[in-house]
Amino acid sequence: MRSLVAAAAILVLCPALALAQRTSFDFDKSADFSTFRTYTLQDGTPVGDPLIDKRIVTAIEAELASKGLTRDDAGPDVVVVYHVAFDTKQDITAYSTGYGRYGYRWGGGWGTTDVRVREILVGTLVIDIADANRQEIVWRGIGVKEVDTRAKAEKRDKNISEAVRKILRNFPPKRKS
Repeated sequence: MRSLVAAAAILVLCPALALAQRTSFDFDKSADFSTFRTYTLQDGTPVGDPLIDKRIVTAIEAELASKGLTRDDAGPDVVVVYHVAFDTKQDITAYSTGYGRYGYRWGGGWGTTDVRVREILVGTLVIDIADANRQEIVWRGIGVKEVDTRAKAEKRDKNISEAVRKILRNFPPKRKS
């Protein structure tokens, strides 16, 4: 009985877990991130919606500025490029209800299982930072999250800013002593 209740609880919580943004990053351990003070943005793989692309660029610029980097298109230390991709996934939710007055264990009960399948849009935002002199990627951050296509403009601003902040949280990477 406990395992059935636990399984039902996990399935009910799955939609909440799908809403959480997953981020990861990787970097070149030989790069000296302390020398990077300026950046420029170059085209990558934009969304194609100028309003969303502008939000992403604004969020990246704000986050890099908060880390002490300034934009310099003439002679940057690093080149920043972002890529966006979308994919549809299936979200499957199932839960059971009721077992009658005798309960499941004694066999006199009844119950129903409700299974719902819905298509969700999942967006991936990749931010690459390349050493302008070496022309090699030195840092890459990735964020994956369900996209709310019906969100209002203010919510989109907040979601994009939060996504970029989470992705760039580990830039520059901390050196282990």
